[in-house]
Amino acid sequence: MNQAASTARPGWVSEEMFPFESRFFTTPSGHRMHYVDEGEGEPIVFVHGNPSWSFEFRNLIAGLRSERRCVAPDHIGFGLSARSDRREDHHPEAHARAFAALLDHLDLKDITLFMTDWGGPIGLDFARLQPDRVKRIVVANTWCWPVADDFHFTCFSFLMSSWLGQFMVKRRNMFVTRVMPKAVGDRSCLTPEVIAHYRNAQSTPHARAALAALPGHIVGASDWLGTIWRDRAAFADKPALILWGHKDIAFRKKELGLWRAALSQAEVREFPDCGHFLAEEAPKEVLGTLRDFMG
Repeated sequence: MNQAASTARPGWVSEEMFPFESRFFTTPSGHRMHYVDEGEGEPIVFVHGNPSWSFEFRNLIAGLRSERRCVAPDHIGFGLSARSDRREDHHPEAHARAFAALLDHLDLKDITLFMTDWGGPIGLDFARLQPDRVKRIVVANTWCWPVADDFHFTCFSFLMSSWLGQFMVKRRNMFVTRVMPKAVGDRSCLTPEVIAHYRNAQSTPHARAALAALPGHIVGASDWLGTIWRDRAAFADKPALILWGHKDIAFRKKELGLWRAALSQAEVREFPDCGHFLAEEAPKEVLGTLRDFMG
């Protein structure tokens, strides 16, 4: 079912911290997408955001692979996936198409989607288009609706897509070195060894093209986000779990309230002392909550 595993990955990837086989899939646009596929049974698919990659979910995968099939791709331009020089490949809708192509290739059904940050709209685009293949959804500090009328998001989008923001992201790796530490509740979870795996995954300005493009699409992709949100009836009645860190600088109680209203039957687990990266900040608690939810 899966394409052959490959050990041809950079030496900076710790076999101890990331003890999974690296697999690769060629997307319809011709790019090599890296993904992890561990364990057997009903699948849970982890969908990362910016500036992350499948490494973010390593503790959850390690804890679940004895009982579930755990799949975690890297979007094109992230992690160990190929880079693209085509701007259209950096649109979140393009990431969603590549993500859907991988799930089609793996022929996954009865999927639990675990989505964070940009993983929310990317994963829920699949859920609205192929709802029969999605069994449960888990949203963790993410969103999935247009925010062009919200100054909190438009200000960040404008700043990060300006020439200064692009310089700081591409030349100074600001998302990893500055934004990630500010987005967590306790910076001690981002040890030097952990942060090195995010920094090395985006080690050059060229390697950061995809993550530098996404801030502009917070507003620029409003039409696509609006389409997903208008179609939310396709997934709103599925068993849902909301995981929310309250020390996030990106997503606030306001966004949590919108999720509560849209997923009215969802279970909610709040993390007052955590921020944006719950799989890094509270892996044991998230793992236990996931087990109960999928029980």
